[in-house]
This record gives sequence, C-alpha cells and structure tokens, in this order.
Amino acid sequence: MVEPRNFSEFDEDDVRSRPARSTRPRTKDRPDYSEAAEAFVTAVDRGRVTCLIATRIGSSEIPEITAMKSRELGKKSVVVGDAVGLVGDISGEEGTLARIVTVTERKNALTRTVDDDAEQERMIVANVDQMAIVIASENPEPRHGFVDRALVVAYDQAITPIIIMTKCDLSDGKEFLEAYKDLDIQIIKTQVKKHKGKELDEIRKALAGKRTVLLGHSGVGKSTLVNALVESADRATGSVNDATGRGRHTSSSAIALALEFGTESGWIIDTPGVRSFGVAHVDSKRVIGAFGEFSEAIEHCPKNCSHNEESCALNSWELDARSKSRLESLRRLLRA
Repeated sequence: MVEPRNFSEFDEDDVRSRPARSTRPRTKDRPDYSEAAEAFVTAVDRGRVTCLIATRIGSSEIPEITAMKSRELGKKSVVVGDAVGLVGDISGEEGTLARIVTVTERKNALTRTVDDDAEQERMIVANVDQMAIVIASENPEPRHGFVDRALVVAYDQAITPIIIMTKCDLSDGKEFLEAYKDLDIQIIKTQVKKHKGKELDEIRKALAGKRTVLLGHSGVGKSTLVNALVESADRATGSVNDATGRGRHTSSSAIALALEFGTESGWIIDTPGVRSFGVAHVDSKRVIGAFGEFSEAIEHCPKNCSHNEESCALNSWELDARSKSRLESLRRLLRA
C-alpha cells in the first residue's frame, strides 16, 4: 500500500505544466502580395473562382485559371467582374489551383436586397459599364416595377442602363416602353427566336467596347441572346411555365463571356433570372443626382422631402412637357 505524501513535500518539479497551444509568435506583419498577378474574375461557382490573367487578355490563347479565395477575404468577398491578385500556380493547367489574396477596390457593384430587407444584400457583379435590362413584350409579361428597380440601382452606381425587349414578334411593347421614352435610355427591340440581321447588329454596337451585365426575369431570353452573340457560349435555355407565367431558372450563376465584333471587343455577363429585386440599400440622393435638371428646384424643398408630397418645390417649378415626364419618372423610381 502506497503511503500518502505530505503536501509540504511537493516542489516545482512535481507541477505538470500544460504546453502552449501554439509556439508560433504573434506578429502584426502582413504578407507582401505586391507581386501577385492581376486577374479578372469570369465565374464564381461553389467556392471555385475562374480567372483570366489581365496581361494575357486579348492574346490568341487565354488559359482559364481556377482559384480559391484566401481565408482572410471572407466567404462572399469575390464576384464576377472583380479585379483580383493571384499567387501560386497560375499556369491554368488541369489540376492546378491558384489563390486569390487581394481584391481591387470596385468602381461600382450591382447589388440587390432580398424582399427589400436591407440586412440581406447580395452582390451580383462588379465593375461594369452598362446594365442591359432584358424584358419580354409578353410571356412573361413585362413589369414596370422590375425595370424601375433596376434603373434605381443603375443610377445609384453610375451604370449606364439600356433596355432590350425580346419577343417583339408576339407584341410590339410600345405602350409599356412609353414610360421610359424621356429617360435618355437606349431601347432595342428584337425577336427572341430570330436574333440576326439588323436587330443583332444594333445590340452588338451597343455592347462593343463595354462590360455589360444582362439582368432580367427567367424566361425573357437572356441566355438565348447570349448564345446568339457568343457562338461558343452554349448557355442552357428554358421556357415559361404556363400555369404561373414565370420562366424556369436555367442559369445558376453569373458568367462573363468575351465579345468579339470585328475589331471591337467587350464583355457580356449573363446572370441567373431574378424573382425579386429589392433596393432598400440604395441612397435616394444618388438617384436624384442622375436628374440634374431638377437640382436647383430641389434646393428649395423642405427638409427630408420625399419629392412625392404636396410641399415639394418641384410642384411649383415651371417645367416643359418633357421635364414633366422625366419628373414623373423620377418620382416613380423614388417610390420603387
């Protein structure tokens, strides 16, 4: 039998010390990524990012590089259109994987909120020149609410909007488009089944030399249009549900595709069809800024004027017919 020891007999050699979890010294020094290769993000899908090295764009062969985001960038930090810094294997060979370590500051971003919940912002693409709002003349029926909300985001982010109306063989859409005639927005009408000839040439001219994002509900013909513009695109196309009047989702993620029109080039970004497009995150002052002709009158508005109330100074301002139409458009956008 072991005799119990007196506590007074213990010394420091009897104390068991727990080793530190890590012997790695802490440091505030950050890695130097000044030599990271600059790249353009063309697709993001399930944690894998497809990129093109910026200096190789325009060459005859451009290898696509698969990359993953570094942990410090966060889960939702990279979207199509981003300019990023890559380290690691950037050869683009099968089985290789690079790492995204930096994201260049964006000049703009196309973001929507879910059901007007400002806490749930979803960024769709970044760094675009144009937003092509794609609607169908019918099947599915066009909605002013959707177009207005898309315009709100475009004006907020200084993105040039254009409207492309498809399926004009079913209806001319003239009455619907009347609401946008005084907004200085280019409107192109085409037949979704027959993207060819002058109609397609007009679209090509509008997209040439620019980075354009296509935005629209499912079933309006975005992917069909992309396939007509980019022969190698092979984007899946769908139909409209007869019971609900809504299109079926065919694209699950955004993708940027290169456009080559003779000596002109550009990028077109196809996006999944949207069901809701909330704009709770938008600053209304930036939208108003897109209508510069009203700036002097607005200076006389009462504090916190919504510009949709009786006391608004714009109600007593002398306006011609076109300005009145633009004012009604502005107020409709602000109500959106």
